[in-house]
Amino acid sequence: MVNTITTTEATKMIIEHGDKFFTVTFTKKNGEERVLNGRRGVVKHTNGVGMKYIPSDYDLLTVYDVQAEGYRMISCNTISALRINGEDYVVQGS
Repeated sequence: MVNTITTTEATKMIIEHGDKFFTVTFTKKNGEERVLNGRRGVVKHTNGVGMKYIPSDYDLLTVYDVQAEGYRMISCNTISALRINGEDYVVQGS
């Protein structure tokens, strides 16, 4: 069974999930759909300086992409699907 949630609920679930793995489908800035397997809370490959902006001010989440082995930004407003804790969710609107 697939559950339906809002983009706000999806974002909250990702944040509360901590450093555990999840899969998210979202639309990139260039319009391309992307599936990302990742997790939050990774500090590997950081230089300690930090970012020059606050991602949440732009509705972005910083996630470590385990396949690309690098950090990526997820646009919270464009999340269309989420697999977390073994459950599949379809994401619609806010």
